[in-house]
Amino acid sequence: MYDLVIHNACIVDGTGNPWYTADIGVKDGRIEAIGSLSGEAGERIEAAGRVLAPGFIDVHTHVDRNITKMPWCENYLRQGVTTVVGGNCGSSRWPVARHLAEVEQSAPAINYAMLVGHGTIRNRVMGGAARRRPTEAEMQQMVDLVRQGLTEGAIGMSAGLRYVPGYYAETSEVIELAKPVAGQRRPLSIHIRDEANLDGGLVEAVSEAVEIAAGSGVSVEISHLKCLGQKAWHMTGTILQVIEAAREKGLDVTFDQYPYIASSTSIAGALVPRWAQEGGGAAMRNRLRLDSTGEDREKIRSEMAAAIEERGGPESLVIAANAIDPQLNGLSLSTIGKEWGIAPVDVAIEMQLRGGATLISFNMCEADVERIMKHWAGMVASDGDLWSLGEGHPHPRSYGTFPRVLGTYVRRKKVLRLEEAIRKMTSFPARRLGLRDRGIIAEGFVADLVLFDPEQIADQATFEQPHAYCRGIDFVVVGGEIVLVGDELTGRRPGRVLRGEAR
Repeated sequence: MYDLVIHNACIVDGTGNPWYTADIGVKDGRIEAIGSLSGEAGERIEAAGRVLAPGFIDVHTHVDRNITKMPWCENYLRQGVTTVVGGNCGSSRWPVARHLAEVEQSAPAINYAMLVGHGTIRNRVMGGAARRRPTEAEMQQMVDLVRQGLTEGAIGMSAGLRYVPGYYAETSEVIELAKPVAGQRRPLSIHIRDEANLDGGLVEAVSEAVEIAAGSGVSVEISHLKCLGQKAWHMTGTILQVIEAAREKGLDVTFDQYPYIASSTSIAGALVPRWAQEGGGAAMRNRLRLDSTGEDREKIRSEMAAAIEERGGPESLVIAANAIDPQLNGLSLSTIGKEWGIAPVDVAIEMQLRGGATLISFNMCEADVERIMKHWAGMVASDGDLWSLGEGHPHPRSYGTFPRVLGTYVRRKKVLRLEEAIRKMTSFPARRLGLRDRGIIAEGFVADLVLFDPEQIADQATFEQPHAYCRGIDFVVVGGEIVLVGDELTGRRPGRVLRGEAR
């Protein structure tokens, strides 16, 4: 007797192969049989006219910030996501063992894995935002902490070379820290140093990621590959050629992408010059204050104003979350500046001084998004976070990434075949992460599954109204247990912490 039978499904198995129709029998959390099944089952799902795929795997999230407080992971679960990876962009929880134990204790609805952050380790060893090379002793300490994080269960490492303190690290530092990651055949996720063709150039930043792969032997995944800002638009062909050339040389370089023309990050990450962040948050705020050294503040203000223009202007920069007033969420720097009677750049400075803020920045073009999406070396990922319905004004990617690819770019625009889109969401990320028994519908694999209507699946979260769940998801199964039926949660939270293993 099976625990669960899914009958007469259109199976897209995650490999990229053509779909086929069959029944799936699940027993003890795994797929036990595929074919024409007539045996008894504890639960049965009639799936005629529906697509059954492996549960989606999101390789790039920031859910580590609050997964223990929001274990339902509802804005991901309702997209069909059954596994999320936290600790991206160089920032992660520490120590790894304690964090993973806390996640296990919270009993998440979906599976969770984490990367150990280079920036987190650098800060622990060198202090807040040290703008210098590590000493030999400091380098050894950082290598030891990377090894500790991997031993405690991190599935790989991340580096945020656009953010302080990662921005202060030379390429050689990242190469040395990536060597123990490569030694266990785990991946390194890199937020590259420049996505906007400004500080050294977009091509050079992608080339640096390739250099790290070459110098360390690590498998590199470039995070949320994009051409950000008009100076970088239409450079997709060039950067994809850099990646292809690396792979032809035997370097394992891939990337992930979210399907939107707007990005999102903090004011500090987007606008404040990196030199002004040396010494950490308190030192940065001292430089930003009106009573600070005039030369420093005016230089910062000038560079921030230029950064605003490079990102499309103040009307293109929208506040997603801030510490001053929730009523400001969803408004542009331009609109707030008019309300406050000050320049948009001074709005950004004031918000940074009063607790910081997150921006949504409309600065990409659709042609670049589609060209990157078509490339075989790319995965789908949200770069999102966990949100309570109605709180804040997040980027819609946290609610809609995976259904958006299937509804907009598969069904409507036909940028991808269905089978290829599912591969980018399932077996490809599973292989990158070393999840040997997930990401494919095959006998013996873990039964993480999503059943959806291919004619209805679509994102409903918009930039204006981001708190909206998608439509078209019928069932989500995690570890053989039904977690979502239509709009209803079943009350089960069978997610597991997935720890890294040497390969």
